[in-house]
Amino acid sequence: MARLDLDDLPPKIAALLEGLSEGDDLTLVRRGAVVRRLTAGAAAVAEAPPADQPPEQHMAEVFETFRSAIEDEF
Repeated sequence: MARLDLDDLPPKIAALLEGLSEGDDLTLVRRGAVVRRLTAGAAAVAEAPPADQPPEQHMAEVFETFRSAIEDEF
């Protein structure tokens, strides 16, 4: 899946993308030709840590996942 960071886009484009509702269509055009049609989906919901897990343990797991991802990248 491709990922696009809205912070990397001009504000007008970021606002347009952020304002799309679920089911809205977005048509990408280059030099007058339709390149792609996209349909907005539901926003992803952040997963809450399990209630039986202390916040410190959850933070440690998140950090470990981040650290291993960075090591894999470099």
